[in-house]
Amino acid sequence: MTVSALTRPGERDRLIVKLSEVDWLFVLVLSLIAGAGALMLFSIAGSSWDPWAAKHAFRFALCLAMMIGLAMIDIRVWFAIAYPVYVLGLLLLVAVELVGDTRLGAQRWLSIGGFSFQPSEVMKIGIVLALARYYHGTSAQRARLSWWLLVPAGMIGLPVLLVAHQPDLGTAMLILMTGAAIVVLAGLSWKIIAAGVAAFVAIVPPFVIFVMHDYQRQRVLTFLDPESDPSGSGYHILQSMIALGSGGLLGKGYGLGSQSQLNFLPEKQTDFIFATLAEEFGFVGCVSVLILYAAVIFMALRTAYVSHSHFARLASAGVTATFTLYVLINGAMVMGLAPVVGVPMPLLSYGGTVMLTVMIGFGLVQSARVHRYAEVTKGSGLL
Repeated sequence: MTVSALTRPGERDRLIVKLSEVDWLFVLVLSLIAGAGALMLFSIAGSSWDPWAAKHAFRFALCLAMMIGLAMIDIRVWFAIAYPVYVLGLLLLVAVELVGDTRLGAQRWLSIGGFSFQPSEVMKIGIVLALARYYHGTSAQRARLSWWLLVPAGMIGLPVLLVAHQPDLGTAMLILMTGAAIVVLAGLSWKIIAAGVAAFVAIVPPFVIFVMHDYQRQRVLTFLDPESDPSGSGYHILQSMIALGSGGLLGKGYGLGSQSQLNFLPEKQTDFIFATLAEEFGFVGCVSVLILYAAVIFMALRTAYVSHSHFARLASAGVTATFTLYVLINGAMVMGLAPVVGVPMPLLSYGGTVMLTVMIGFGLVQSARVHRYAEVTKGSGLL
């Protein structure tokens, strides 16, 4: 009996068979990206594993084990918990409004038993699961063009408003764009897409003028003209662009980046780690890492393509969309092509919260791959 036959529904009880279905090349590429992040964090700490590199490597090892464990969970379990996870995310976001911790002028965190976390990260997974489940039971006509589109619009809009009010514009954008990607992939009419793009373009100016907080509006203005305040709000972008340009083709060499080593580059271990990579390894190093990111995106989309259930396809595509947006937004931000919104480069940047969210998402993707033959009916679920 072939492995593919053994992995059909009702015959996947053996753990060894499930493990054989995990995309281990995918695991290798993720490990290479995280390894590159650890090396960069070692470099910018002055050739020291503390305070970032060792923690980064340890967190990734734990998250990788968790991802493989999540891959063993039947895709129908993910289907069953889709709406509960979304509702939990909403309740946690409301809790942030009521009793959340305020840090650096933003109320984004909840503290439970000494453990602090951002509920918006839960919603990044919750919105993918909920929309994938909704469209799994929706006809093609309703998905294309009907009043039923108000349901997913509300599912996306409510968490976006709650997160934007914290304020956390970067995460709100990620949730909005991920949700929009799933709606489009589910079969939305191109007429609605064109109208939505036009409405977005029309609403941006009044949103920037009347809705954004002052510091957010300043970020947009700085993005348009960073040299207007080179030592203030434009400092981040200008120093990042200096690091990018000074790296040249092959870079200055490992551990020899003056922008990061001499602390000219702000947030060098998180938001601007890609600029550090560019300075030390140049254009070739940046392209090499971007190829790894492209490989991850391609393999995740391939999993979406081969999955038999509509839920698994949309969930895998939604997770991939979130990951892709992380890479595109951070890359554009570092190169001065987008405002600084605090979006890190996934797995490369230091930070456990984003890594955990990304790896949970990839656990879902690998579950879709391992259980790609599972038939998920509208009312199915193992819970």
